[in-house]
Amino acid sequence: MAASALSLFFTFISIRFMETRNTRDKQSIQHLINQILPALAQTVHQHIQPVIPMFENFVLEQVVDTWTKDPASDLDDEISIEKGNVQQVGLRLKLESFNKPGAEPFDVTKNMLFKLEYSSYTVGPDKNSPWLEKVYQQRWEKYEYEEIAEQWTEELIDSISAQLVK
Repeated sequence: MAASALSLFFTFISIRFMETRNTRDKQSIQHLINQILPALAQTVHQHIQPVIPMFENFVLEQVVDTWTKDPASDLDDEISIEKGNVQQVGLRLKLESFNKPGAEPFDVTKNMLFKLEYSSYTVGPDKNSPWLEKVYQQRWEKYEYEEIAEQWTEELIDSISAQLVK
């Protein structure tokens, strides 16, 4: 009897540890910013290589949303990575001044948003169109980077094509 109670206790402790470890906090946000976003940006960059020369300027940057407040938080709470209350991070691609003869110059901006919930996050072109959902600290597989980069590249090509037919 004591052995099963002890086993149950350790199972409870293990579950509580996993719950606290897999929630949005400073460490989970830093992991996304320092590990996941750079790897994803590198994969995206590889996928969009054929498109880049069509434009005069290209920027692929990380973004951290420090203005969207958690609806459950106090209105006076400062939003920061340090406090672990950032709601969104992501990548922003800017392609400026399309430079092909016969076409009017135009710019294209695309965002990839990581919407940070309490115990998981979604990845997509906006907060309402998730392509992938992960729990914090969950390892990304190579194919997931590839799939997200392919989807984003397809949307980018669609945006460029739409501009060309105007």
